[in-house]
Amino acid sequence: MRHTMATAALAAMVLTGTAHAQEGLWVGSWTASPHAPLASEGPFAAPSFEDVTLAQTIRLSEGGSALRVRFTNRYGPAPLHINEARIVLLDGNGAEMPGTSRPLTFGGEAGAVIPRGAPFVSDVVELASEDFQKAKIVIYLPEATGACTCHLTGLDDLSVSAPGNHVDEVFPPATTAQYRAFLQTVEVLSPDAQGTIVAFGDSITDGVGSTPGADRRWPDVLAERLEAAGMEFAMANAAISGNRVLSPGMGESALARFDEDVLALPNVTHMIVFEGVNDIGNRYGPQQGGIAGLTLDQPEIDVPQMIAGFRQLIARAHEKGIKVIGSPIGPYKGAAYWSEEGEAARQAINEWIVTSGEFDGVVRFDEAFADSADPQQMREGYHMGDYLHGTDAGLRAVGESIDLTLFASD
Repeated sequence: MRHTMATAALAAMVLTGTAHAQEGLWVGSWTASPHAPLASEGPFAAPSFEDVTLAQTIRLSEGGSALRVRFTNRYGPAPLHINEARIVLLDGNGAEMPGTSRPLTFGGEAGAVIPRGAPFVSDVVELASEDFQKAKIVIYLPEATGACTCHLTGLDDLSVSAPGNHVDEVFPPATTAQYRAFLQTVEVLSPDAQGTIVAFGDSITDGVGSTPGADRRWPDVLAERLEAAGMEFAMANAAISGNRVLSPGMGESALARFDEDVLALPNVTHMIVFEGVNDIGNRYGPQQGGIAGLTLDQPEIDVPQMIAGFRQLIARAHEKGIKVIGSPIGPYKGAAYWSEEGEAARQAINEWIVTSGEFDGVVRFDEAFADSADPQQMREGYHMGDYLHGTDAGLRAVGESIDLTLFASD
């Protein structure tokens, strides 16, 4: 009898998977790349949790008929226990929409124990969602997590409950923060999606300087433009603030995290690479190897090594059939780590990006940000006062500068 029941259950799973495969395309509708804890104290201290419920709001870039959630314990010091979890859709005022709350299960179980270093994907949830639908994901963590596998720049409130399991409640937060905790990707089964576009970069792509909770990062702007043009792509923002192409520190380097943060996403068709200012700023700036009070390892990199790093990203993406669109490194004169030597390196790298022909396409984010009177620095009003990070206006200019025909079918 047990054998018969197991066979029937397996057959049902196979049929379900086949049905889903015929109903659309799985895409990475939302993502936040995790990184290792940065510090044990101070503004970058990694939080830990025990016997609390977390609620996190996300915005789907592509809606569909079903979804699944990928959690992560990539940098956890111990197995991560999730006792219970759910997802619910939100209306335009941020309130839960009646009838849309669904439990998240794992192999049919209500909870999961995620091993150290691993991702963990929920079962498929039958839940119809719209493009740019907001949703809330709620998890109860019964045991001490240790330092969080987090994404520092969440730009949406993480709500932490008073002690206890409050998964099935709308709870008043005991504390709030703006980072992503243990939450990496929401994949959606879309009936009309053409694929997933990945934005791969650093804090400028991550949205530092934009209005929290308003979805005004340049990938958000691009997603809205694509939708308005009838081009159905999911947009996955795989940026990490402070990230570098060659060196770790604020997240693993772009080269090191590429497989898990890009290739592990479903049906990626295009990748936009906008990264490198932290490499040259930390290498050539007056305070080498430091970001916002953190001391980082800083190898003696040079321009040929940077170009070799970009070539590696292109080659590894092309191997998987992904088109790679590159942007020159943006202007940063006036930023704390700007120097003449760094500017010379930026110009040399940018010349290669624009003229080499090795990218499948080039977008000019540098020009969109630049002050016409001094193209080495950002235009006034387009940066948050630090000559490095975009404002809502600057990020919109970048998002609107992208030629949509880069994503047209051949």
